[in-house]
Amino acid sequence: MLTILAITFPFFALVLCGYLAVRRALLPLAAIGGLNSFVLYFALPCMLYRFGAATPIAQLLDGSVFGVYLLCALIMVGVTVAMTLSHRIDWNNAAFGALVAAFPNTGFMGVPLLLALLGPRSSGPVIVTIVVDMLITSSLCIALSRVGSGGAQGSRVAIANALKGMVGNPMPWAIVLGALSSWLDWRLPAPLMQTVGLLADAASPVALFTIGAVLARSQMSTHDNAPLRDYVPVALKKLLLHPLLVWGAGHAAIALGAPLDPYSLTCVVLVACLPSASNVTLLSERFGADTARIARIILISTVLSFLTFAAAVSYLR
Repeated sequence: MLTILAITFPFFALVLCGYLAVRRALLPLAAIGGLNSFVLYFALPCMLYRFGAATPIAQLLDGSVFGVYLLCALIMVGVTVAMTLSHRIDWNNAAFGALVAAFPNTGFMGVPLLLALLGPRSSGPVIVTIVVDMLITSSLCIALSRVGSGGAQGSRVAIANALKGMVGNPMPWAIVLGALSSWLDWRLPAPLMQTVGLLADAASPVALFTIGAVLARSQMSTHDNAPLRDYVPVALKKLLLHPLLVWGAGHAAIALGAPLDPYSLTCVVLVACLPSASNVTLLSERFGADTARIARIILISTVLSFLTFAAAVSYLR
């Protein structure tokens, strides 16, 4: 356990550094947007491209990983909406609570963390989970968020807006280009690949630092005293129920004869053990949900995951 904590500590320490930098006013709030843009549009796409290009195409097109992870994401969304929808929490807030319960912080935290723990082979299953969360889980939850305000028409508009946002997101395109490079066995010219490598190497520290900065900004903008039952159970679902679902569904799939590699299953379970994705606060703010509640869920899941993630790694390894 101490060995695992020694590996994971630097990653969570960088998150804490970003948090303290904002809380101590060492980093201006206006700079957080620039950090986000650097990670989202430059560093992280280069990292994903490099992983995709270096990963055999069969791993990137693993239908068993895709099916198991998607099934569990759908269950998480359904369970969370059913358990939180009430007179206090409407469809909009229930849907974004479901998204934050089913969407791990894979891009900003999971990719570098699992690479350090499990090696380069983890990139294939991890990329599959990113595709599921970005293309399906997010679209579904955004559509559900519109049920209470615009019915089917509102859901269709929300899905259309979500798809437009995905088209402008460089991460899926980086994954696609990396997969094509792997399939065609094509490599960028050396000077260009070195540039991509420099940006990719910057992704992990800047992304982790940015997570902490975003969490601090969200906490500083929160002034109400919401009851614990509105956000603590959702954070616990993310850290406990989600990985248990993936673990159970994966082993059931293997027992039924699915060609699911145990190593890939371990990678996907650890993805599910990650805390909630920090970018959900941006989506919730855009669609008028209770961003303070979402920020609390992300903060609690991130803090608790320092121990829960290490415990999961210790058990699975």
